[in-house]
Amino acid sequence: MRRSSQREGVLVFAAIMKIQRIFLAFAASAIFLTAFAARSAPSASSSPASQNSHPIVVHAARLLDVESGKITSPGEILIKGDSIAEVGEKVTHPTDAQVIDLGDVTLLPGLIDAHVHLFLHPGAEDLQTVQESVPQRTITATLEARDDLMAGFTAERDMGTEGAGSADTAVRNAIDKGDIPGPRMRMSGNAINILGGHEDAMGYNPEQHVLPNATYANNADELIAVIREQLKEGADFIKIYETGADTVVNGRISTPYQYSEEQLAAAVHEAARTGHRVAVHATGEPGTLYAAQAGVESVDHALQLSDETMRLMKEKGIFAVPTFTIFEYFANHAGTPEGAASERAMQELHVREFKRQLAAGVPIAMGSDVGPFPHGTQAREFVLMVQNGMTPLASIQAGTVNAAKLLEWQDKIGALKRGFAADIVAVPGNPLDDITALQKVSFVMKNGVVYKK
Repeated sequence: MRRSSQREGVLVFAAIMKIQRIFLAFAASAIFLTAFAARSAPSASSSPASQNSHPIVVHAARLLDVESGKITSPGEILIKGDSIAEVGEKVTHPTDAQVIDLGDVTLLPGLIDAHVHLFLHPGAEDLQTVQESVPQRTITATLEARDDLMAGFTAERDMGTEGAGSADTAVRNAIDKGDIPGPRMRMSGNAINILGGHEDAMGYNPEQHVLPNATYANNADELIAVIREQLKEGADFIKIYETGADTVVNGRISTPYQYSEEQLAAAVHEAARTGHRVAVHATGEPGTLYAAQAGVESVDHALQLSDETMRLMKEKGIFAVPTFTIFEYFANHAGTPEGAASERAMQELHVREFKRQLAAGVPIAMGSDVGPFPHGTQAREFVLMVQNGMTPLASIQAGTVNAAKLLEWQDKIGALKRGFAADIVAVPGNPLDDITALQKVSFVMKNGVVYKK
């Protein structure tokens, strides 16, 4: 999510880059060690392993059914291979089972972040995408994936490499093969944008021809061609920038749309031809309405939605992904007092409009926009969703069952059920009483492999 005001942080970014140069000197060996650990036996702290040869029973003081909100106490889960075999107060204990007693914690399904950027890190976003090579950014992405997994996020949707093309598919594939640790991923490739749009390289010397952070497509025919190219390169879905840049005028979002309803409909139709879907970055009207009319899978950021847009989103099951954490981060790290005031005005509007969306029954999925702020810290999004009007259970559902549906994995992850993938996390206390517990994940299992204990 590009912010032109981030250029004011050039000095900060330079300091970050100095540290990163030292860090990257060790990155290649870090990747090797990580890959080596991925083939080692589980340890008491964190190390992925090959598939378990023995069943595992995980025992804890509590287990949360995220669909009903029911707490089972105590709670146990029997894992065979990469799947959940039993869930309940007491499950079968095979004679050869490994028993992991986690004590006074609550078990719940692995968390899902439906809006991440593995190829971004804190600093001036418009500069890092120009100054850092794609190989360097790919190395960074592998480390960010590990940080997210260790924070309890066992599945994610990456919303654009921001100028690194289809390098995200290599990261996804390495995770899937077990070469490196990370969440199961849905990848969008480079995303799509118009000339002069929200992700274009604005404010540079035009003679330098600085490339945009997304692929140009200026009409329906170009959209179709770019979609075909991105799917050819391995994208799981298509991400389109539909609005931006944003300003708040008289308490309302003012944001130009980038594609008409007809153009977005052409994009949705082309993606659907091969069984894929389209997600949009869209903050306000009329772009959000065009997206809902076209039938996208999600409207990300969704700062302000008209009554008609909310009606259509509820009717069609289109998710709003609020990304509160990134707006909080930009407000707290603005380069000038004026920039901070502008970001806070946007925050206030966002909170007010989010409550309208909840009242209207708009489906909500958890997405943080992590990348411009540190990976592994995005459970803050759950806290902000509760602060801004959701119940703790509803916020947890947004980051489990709802996000699983958005990622089209609703029959595989997002709940603790027999036959589902053994993606399990544990948090202290009861997250229904204190949602900040999700920021303190103490145990992570993905696909039956313990990564953190």
